[in-house]
Amino acid sequence: MKTARQAARQRRHRRRLMMGTVGLAAAGVVAALVMALLPDHGTDGASVAVARAAGTPARATPPTGTPSPTGTPTATGTPTATGSPAPKASAHTPSKRRPAASTPRAARTSSTTASSAGRIRPGTTYPGVATAYEAGDGDGACGFGPSDDMMIAAMNTTDYETSRACGAYVHVRAANGASITVRITNECPLPCAPGQLDLSQQAFAKLADLKVGRIPITWNLVSPSTSQTVSIRYKTGSNPYWCGIQAIGHRNPVARLEVHTGSGWRQLPRTSYNYFISADGGGCGSTIRITDIYGEQLTVSGIALRPNVVQPTRVQFARH
Repeated sequence: MKTARQAARQRRHRRRLMMGTVGLAAAGVVAALVMALLPDHGTDGASVAVARAAGTPARATPPTGTPSPTGTPTATGTPTATGSPAPKASAHTPSKRRPAASTPRAARTSSTTASSAGRIRPGTTYPGVATAYEAGDGDGACGFGPSDDMMIAAMNTTDYETSRACGAYVHVRAANGASITVRITNECPLPCAPGQLDLSQQAFAKLADLKVGRIPITWNLVSPSTSQTVSIRYKTGSNPYWCGIQAIGHRNPVARLEVHTGSGWRQLPRTSYNYFISADGGGCGSTIRITDIYGEQLTVSGIALRPNVVQPTRVQFARH
């Protein structure tokens, strides 16, 4: 039997449950009304996101890798000729030697010269040192063969630049006022530093006593007077399926050599031993076109595919 007090307590508990349920229901109704009256932000946000994804290109993530020692992504290069590191001939390298910072003056358009010259630029003076070596008959890494007057020099490996310096004429000045013009026919490996010229003993003797051994110099590229014309030589072993081609006796440094094929002109890669190679024989024995650092082009035809024979032409680059 329930007492009167227990019955009253149960009635009060049921009333509280009923009122709580009613309160929750009312709150739900109010919340629903409020949501119905507010703007549909969720839907608008989704639409904006889709619109951005469809109409705005994604921004590329910048690379986080370490650049190559030359300052450009490694593929090469070399950087290319073009974007190549500045020559460093001494601790005080002139800023005008830096390809990215300035363009040296030249006889032709600066853009053509800057893109073709490589490290050694017209109108630029380079500081360095001169040393001497026994040059024998004058033949060297450039593969030109014996020299007539022995006024020749070996260029340091950095400025040699995979034989781009071969055949260049440079005017060398010593601190005592003596000067000499030499032709680059060889490469001077390390420890020859950038800016250094290893002169033949005959050329060094024009500047100082051989006993001195090493003198400070400045030097610059020149385009000398000459009665010589350009010659072409095919490398030993050349045939219709592989050939190497070399230009000899050019007044100005050669920047490019091309051969004519059925599909047009084809530029050949250059080796450190100063030959341009057609690895598959394309263009071997055909018309040849050579370009100097000033952008002048000489087209030569009628050169037979005869290995190790110097074949003269009737053309020469203009003087600058």
